[in-house]
Amino acid sequence: MRTDVEFPSHDLTCRGWLYRPEGAPAAAPAILMSHGFSAVKEQGLDGFARGFCAAGFVVLAFDYRFLGASDGAPRGRIIPQEQHDDNRSALEWLTRQPGVDPARIGIWGSSYSGGHALFMGAMDPRLKVVVAQVPAISTARSLIAMAGRDGFAAYLQMLADDHAARNVGGPGGQIPVVAPEGQPAVLGTPDSWAWFSASGAADAPNWVNSTSLESVARLAEYGPAAFIDLISPKPLLIQAARGDSLIPIDQVREAFARAGEPKRLVEYDGGHFDLYPGSPFHEQALAAATDWFSSHL
Repeated sequence: MRTDVEFPSHDLTCRGWLYRPEGAPAAAPAILMSHGFSAVKEQGLDGFARGFCAAGFVVLAFDYRFLGASDGAPRGRIIPQEQHDDNRSALEWLTRQPGVDPARIGIWGSSYSGGHALFMGAMDPRLKVVVAQVPAISTARSLIAMAGRDGFAAYLQMLADDHAARNVGGPGGQIPVVAPEGQPAVLGTPDSWAWFSASGAADAPNWVNSTSLESVARLAEYGPAAFIDLISPKPLLIQAARGDSLIPIDQVREAFARAGEPKRLVEYDGGHFDLYPGSPFHEQALAAATDWFSSHL
């Protein structure tokens, strides 16, 4: 059911997994999947992909450039526009695969890639259905929610200093993605440290706990939900967590209110990582996403 695949993107090779359902029709609907900030496909995507595949969908789950099994150096570089282009390259590859109906392709993303799903859903006509799980909405506001205004101001000064150093040929700075409480990290919450530490150690030895300050600068200025109103009339499902310490639920509700129909917001009484396999709400989240894709693709 699952095979290793690769495709070109901007002179690099991205790699992923392709799932094909048994007994699929000659032209089956398909779902494009990717993971959140710094995460790789081994960190929980298989559980979702197998569920979608069992429901009759061809599924492509892949690693972005500079991450996981995909090519690119420096490792851990995370630039949203580059990841958008990787999504476009993945779509181009997926539409050309035998057994895929190019007129019935949906996108699923979680966390940072949930934000990408919102952006791509608004901007790419090849995508027909959007599912965004605990999606990034306004990353600057998320950083403020974690660090406070004073902490955010210190972040901006650090990023300005890093740009000045790189601008005269100096090396760019690095920062951990997660770290124990009280230590600097991009995702500076205890549940981020716990989830990445557990999933990386157990399932993803190629996950890298480091990114560039340039990547953080691009994160800080990224507004994934800026064009959420343009997704309509494509069906949009957002799955959110009321106890999310990275994406405050009020951000999600405000963005969802700006989206057009058809749309659905499902809220869970958990945290940011409680929708992944092995977590309390995984089966509910998988069922809701599967139903949405089945109804609209």
